[in-house]
Amino acid sequence: MMQTVHVALGDRAYDVRIGAGLIADAGGEIAPLLRRPKVWIVTETNVAGLHLDALQDGLRQAGITSEALILPPGEATKSWPFLIQTVEWLLAEKVERRDVVIAFGGGVIGDLVGFAAAILRRGVRFVQIPTSLLAQVDSSVGGKTGINTSHGKNLVGAFHQPSLVLADIDVLGTLAPRDFLAGYGEVVKYGLLGDAAFFDWLEQNGPALAAGDASLRAEAVRRSVQMKADIVVRDETEQGDRALLNLGHTFGHALEAATGYGNRLLHGEGVAIGCALAFELSARLGLCAQEEPSRVRAHLCQMKMKLDLSDIMGYLPDSDGLLALMGQDKKVVDGQLRFILAHGIGQAFVAADVPRDVVRHVLHDALDAKR
Repeated sequence: MMQTVHVALGDRAYDVRIGAGLIADAGGEIAPLLRRPKVWIVTETNVAGLHLDALQDGLRQAGITSEALILPPGEATKSWPFLIQTVEWLLAEKVERRDVVIAFGGGVIGDLVGFAAAILRRGVRFVQIPTSLLAQVDSSVGGKTGINTSHGKNLVGAFHQPSLVLADIDVLGTLAPRDFLAGYGEVVKYGLLGDAAFFDWLEQNGPALAAGDASLRAEAVRRSVQMKADIVVRDETEQGDRALLNLGHTFGHALEAATGYGNRLLHGEGVAIGCALAFELSARLGLCAQEEPSRVRAHLCQMKMKLDLSDIMGYLPDSDGLLALMGQDKKVVDGQLRFILAHGIGQAFVAADVPRDVVRHVLHDALDAKR
């Protein structure tokens, strides 16, 4: 059964379709958007090997031809060199402003291709076909696009909404367990930031969901996307409520930078550890009961996910080094670091007056446990 979440952004509104078999049906879904029967696909090696033929077959069945650019996998692709390569390829292919580009992959491809579409000819349309759980529940929805730089994560980019999102639940069955659980870090985030009932549901259903139950996976994706869509409609360009979606990300992005955006720490793993740290910080500040961070940690442990700095292999900077990395975060305002903290599960809020000494102590204690 296919479900649809509508992102009601006026003349930039679009649908997120969630269900099985959407890659095979992509031609019928995308055809109404096209001015001419051709699309340009940007993907990465792993996704291409598993799913590109099926996507192109589905497009052909609807009379749509396609060309594909295949990039290397991994966070390092979300960078200036591959942005340039993508834009130059689209220009060489003579992609016009009214054409449609398809971002076919996980969050890295979605962010990179969305940014390329935003700047190509001052904006061409694109469709997201996310192939990871993380991308289906988070990065493919909401119009945030961008790349990383040597200064930090997602520091160069644009808001550019897709014209359509196709979340095919079937592809989640091809993910490695580590990649699936990394995406689950973003699913948990939604319950923690604003939906305690959803977190209760995840505590009950998370293990079966991870084990492969398709109906539970579809429901988790739908609830996550609906929550994100509701927030994006209220605050498209992150002037207020949308900042709540960054729960866990201030810590997580610093950890990703510290580990070189490589395989030592996946984005969703950083978010999960960051959520645990954000709840610990909230408890240290007296904002929530100590039982709340304990419950967060218990669920991450139940799901066999990374939850401590000790779960990150290799060297990490000291607490001052991690604080310095946080200083490049996009949420810094007037030089002041903002955190997403919580009064409890499902009760997150933006805090701009967090004492750095308390943050330093939380990090110091977490690093001590790693040694």
